[in-house]
Amino acid sequence: MLEDKILADFKEAMKSKNNLRSSTLSFLRSQLKNAAIEKRKDKLDDSEVIVVIKKQVKQRQDSIEQFKSGGRLDLANKEQGELEILKTYLPQELSKEEVEKIIEETIVQLCASGIKDMGKVMKEVTPKVAGRVDNKFLSDSVRARLTKNESSNPESK
Repeated sequence: MLEDKILADFKEAMKSKNNLRSSTLSFLRSQLKNAAIEKRKDKLDDSEVIVVIKKQVKQRQDSIEQFKSGGRLDLANKEQGELEILKTYLPQELSKEEVEKIIEETIVQLCASGIKDMGKVMKEVTPKVAGRVDNKFLSDSVRARLTKNESSNPESK
C-alpha cells in the first residue's frame, strides 16, 4: 500500500538525515492521519491517499506562486523541493494525447454530439483517468472537444 511505502521512505529519510524529505513526509503522514480520523478509518486506501497527496501538491504549487510574486525565492525553492518529493508518490500522469484519445473513444461510445452531453462524457471519462490527470484540464479538454463536435455538426443545434 502507498501509505506503507510513505512510512518506509520516511524512516529511511530519518536514518539518512535527509531533513527536507523527512519533514515533507512527516507532514504528509500527519495529513494522512487527519484524513483517516475524518473518515473514521484506521488506514486509508490508495485512492484516498492520492487525494490527500494531490491536495498537498496543489498547496505547494499555490505557495510557490505566492513566494515568487513576493520575491522570496528561497522559500519558493524549498516548496519546489517538497513538491518534487510529493509528486513521486502520485501515479504517472497521462499525456495530452492519451487524454484526448480516451475522450474521443468515450464520445464515440456514447454518441455524444454536443456540449449538452458533457455531463455524460465526464461521468464516463473521470474513472478511466482517475488521479492521472488534472480535473480542470480534463474538463476543459472535454468541453473543447464537444464544442468542436457541435460546430462541425450543424444538425445537432
